[in-house]
Amino acid sequence: GDPGTGKSQFLRFAAALCPRSVLTSGAGTTSAGLTCAAVREGSGKEFTLEAGALVLADRGVCAIDEFSCMAAKDRTTIHEAMEQQTLSVAKAGIVCKLNCRATVIAVTNAKGGIYDHEKTFTANIGIEPPLLSRFDLIFKLIGGSDPSK
Repeated sequence: GDPGTGKSQFLRFAAALCPRSVLTSGAGTTSAGLTCAAVREGSGKEFTLEAGALVLADRGVCAIDEFSCMAAKDRTTIHEAMEQQTLSVAKAGIVCKLNCRATVIAVTNAKGGIYDHEKTFTANIGIEPPLLSRFDLIFKLIGGSDPSK
């Protein structure tokens, strides 16, 4: 939607309503931050998995602000999470399936700052149709701007 339409406030309010929620920004989020990261334990050769936003939000809400600022390769990591409610992990010799039965609420600005009614919805937001189709509800928030200004 357009800037100044209260998208981020709506996102924070939705996250506050749920006892288990994770609020993150797409601007600094990577696929490891959304899913999980393999972390070396001390100076040994052992690795453990640290849960990312989707896993931490299991049975709750994962709220992602500035979704389109996330790199396209990082956005694709949530395909399985949104469709299957699980994440298949194969990192550092650890192979497992993690639950991420979370509601994903994401907000984004229109490309170029203002929604262009001459373009398609997907062209305005820059999110590919396969990922967009995994959202159950999509709202378009348009500001009451005067085109002559």
